[in-house]
Amino acid sequence: MRDLSDSDWLHHIEELGDLEGYCEPLGQAHSVLFADRGPVLLVSFEIRAAIRARSEEQLPIGFSIAEANGHSSLTIIGHDESWFRDPRVYAYFDRLVDEAFFEDFDRVVFYGAGSCGYAAAAYSVTAPGATVIMLAPQATLEARLTAWDDRFRRRRRQNFTDRYGFAPDMLDGAGAAYVIYDPLIAEDAMHAALMARPHVTLLPCRNLGSTPETALAEIDAIEPLLAQACAGTFTASAFWRLWRGRRNATRYLRRLAGYLDSSGRPWLEALLCRNVVTRLGGPRFRNRLVALEDQLEKSGHPLPGPAVGRTPA
Repeated sequence: MRDLSDSDWLHHIEELGDLEGYCEPLGQAHSVLFADRGPVLLVSFEIRAAIRARSEEQLPIGFSIAEANGHSSLTIIGHDESWFRDPRVYAYFDRLVDEAFFEDFDRVVFYGAGSCGYAAAAYSVTAPGATVIMLAPQATLEARLTAWDDRFRRRRRQNFTDRYGFAPDMLDGAGAAYVIYDPLIAEDAMHAALMARPHVTLLPCRNLGSTPETALAEIDAIEPLLAQACAGTFTASAFWRLWRGRRNATRYLRRLAGYLDSSGRPWLEALLCRNVVTRLGGPRFRNRLVALEDQLEKSGHPLPGPAVGRTPA
């Protein structure tokens, strides 16, 4: 699969659609893959490059998780970062509404991260009562409202004021919506604030980072999160239990150590490194702990107890 060209990979996805339900292009920039398996539907918005980089199978995450749990799946694939702002995508969801497509399912879950999280919110309006899970979504890229976010300047030329435009308004018909984001990333926190509604739960996760889907996948939280949403059992409490998995996630711990270092908090960073070395080991954290123990001892504020960093692994 790794050696396939983009066109060959898309052909493989089309063949998968022929077996499971259907796959069809939505113009030149998007495709849709539908798998008909059961009365619960997981709708995911995903980018081709991210799908291909995720695993050896190179299957959409929504498709794979739904398949593992016996659910139907509807995956909208963007061939590039488009925020799914395309009249052909609008027309496809209009068609689903006209056909009362979503009414055939007992439960519908919309999911996406980043630009795909924006799309999950924007198009959830077509399935009233749906659950919406969004990872660090943008509310809009309209310059009048989000001039403070200059990360996606090239995309500001797209129209975010016509149909399915302002994502927070499109959430009004959702049954429950959850926004998972890193409050230390100012732009993500501000977009999350725009999403705030009585039925929208904000789940701020410090040091989640700028790629939340990758961070949550590292602690094996994506699959249970979406499985719970599809089962109707997902809650904020359930998410926080999953989030505890970060205590053993090396990348998360490195981000946290980096944050403490850049914040000039050597005591807390040393405590973190000591905890990691004691529980998990790791030469990088041990070497950093040795340096911090020396620094704190010279400053007259040594850590209590023996110098763990100098203890043989």
